[in-house]
Amino acid sequence: MTLSICVAQLNFVVGDMVGNAQKIVDAATQAYGRGVRLLLTPELAVCGYAAEDLFLRPAFIDACDDALKVVASGTAHLKGLHIVVGHPARAAGVAVERRERSVAVSCLHNAASVLCEGRVIHTYAKRELPNYQVFDERRYFVPGHGACVIVVEGVRVGLLICEDAWFDVPAADAKAAGAEVLAVINASPFHAGKGGEREATMRERVRATGLPLVYAHLVGGQDEIVFEGRSFVLGADGALAGRAVSFEETLFDVAFARHGAGWQIAAETDRAHSPEADLWHALVLGVRDYLGKNGFPGAILGLSGGIDSALVLAIAVDALGKDKVRTVMMPSPYTADISWIDARDMAERLGVRYDEIAIAPQFEAFKASLANEFAGLPEDTTEENLQARIRGTLLMALSNKFGSIVLTTGNKSEMATGYCTLYGDMAGGFAVIKDVAKTMVFKLARWRNAHDPYGTGANPIPERIITRPPSAELRPDQKDQDSLPEYAVLDAIIERYMENDQSPESIVAAGFERADVDKVVRLIRINEYKRRQAPVGIRVTHRSFGKDWRYPITSKYRA
Repeated sequence: MTLSICVAQLNFVVGDMVGNAQKIVDAATQAYGRGVRLLLTPELAVCGYAAEDLFLRPAFIDACDDALKVVASGTAHLKGLHIVVGHPARAAGVAVERRERSVAVSCLHNAASVLCEGRVIHTYAKRELPNYQVFDERRYFVPGHGACVIVVEGVRVGLLICEDAWFDVPAADAKAAGAEVLAVINASPFHAGKGGEREATMRERVRATGLPLVYAHLVGGQDEIVFEGRSFVLGADGALAGRAVSFEETLFDVAFARHGAGWQIAAETDRAHSPEADLWHALVLGVRDYLGKNGFPGAILGLSGGIDSALVLAIAVDALGKDKVRTVMMPSPYTADISWIDARDMAERLGVRYDEIAIAPQFEAFKASLANEFAGLPEDTTEENLQARIRGTLLMALSNKFGSIVLTTGNKSEMATGYCTLYGDMAGGFAVIKDVAKTMVFKLARWRNAHDPYGTGANPIPERIITRPPSAELRPDQKDQDSLPEYAVLDAIIERYMENDQSPESIVAAGFERADVDKVVRLIRINEYKRRQAPVGIRVTHRSFGKDWRYPITSKYRA
């Protein structure tokens, strides 16, 4: 006996129920033609993940219900094909009072329905609702209960939804209900190392139940989060039996054949990639989908001749192609000649449009306008910030006129410490490397120069951009390290304090200088108001300055 399963590892658009439904129908038709009899779609495939407060709108749920019917009718002729479709479903007989609206609305399940020949034959509701990091499912859903086991081609398949598989009980209940194979549909956001964590956790479920497991995952970018795909299948012994490609749509086929008392599993296996490769592909996918799904015709960025803007440019060209990316060099009186040379060099290497707009006239005009107010006062960060804000104004003017979105170039180290200018270099629509620490910026630049994954040009970043000391070039002979600890030290403290919640005392005990720790922690604390006004950016660590980080601006707490 053989069961052919297909994972529809697809890229859905939040709120595009019509388009998402058609994508599922198309995948089902294609898979059926290859002999597939069980198709798995990702979690909340009908509406996309995550729809956030759209779930509170009854008309949105109605549209999801209609889309499920479209999938059912569009696949009714595919005899014997079972399709697991993720969607929000009203919880029968459950209601809550939303006092701010003074109306009662139905609660929802995060559900998966099994369609076969035009009918819904089973519906399973997610039992474990995550409410940490970027997840906020308890705001919208109520948990389900019980197990769901379907029989396809004589094989009993137990369904789970994402977080269910991170706990023992739902999988154990599925086995108790007769499951021979576990099928898990997911929408699990990417961060560095997450792919390995998933496989390790699913291996625990397999070893606890003795059942093979198919993990069906979403792919694509949605606002600040990215889903990398990398669906996989594990044998009953926990060994990897197959893995889909990462960061790409695919129909991933898995064949289960009975072999004595167990299963013989056949599936292709994509190789694991380096951390830098995964980060690169995540950033490229995040840019491509943010612009593509929101309808921006292209991107524009300020190219300074520094490492951050160089990295963002390389990502943007890999994501969009050279014809959709425009660069602008905006030299000030403090811009070094090598910055001009290196910026021009990189633009030529990648074949993007490159323009130069000097900001010295505007800078002098601003200083003249403020001369009476600033009389007798020395120049300081005020004048430095004026230059950054002039650049931000020029970029936003070009964006307004031509429709391209401004990509900001600040990294996580800068976002953490406030080493950035509000309404200046922070001005823009999408912060590509907002969650990439400066030390990783250098690693990614090195990686991209050694690889050309999208065929847009080898060795795009001039070597001098990577090796020269970083500088904002807003005053004579300025270097980043004049104001900040060495980046290796800075990033290590940020990781410990911000990402892992270690106390300042424990960081000092780990060998860091007290002065460095106190300085970094203070900078993180006092710059929360800046980060609240920063554009959304791609999340690539397990804790980013976005939904993961919810600290008050006004607070007297000092640890």
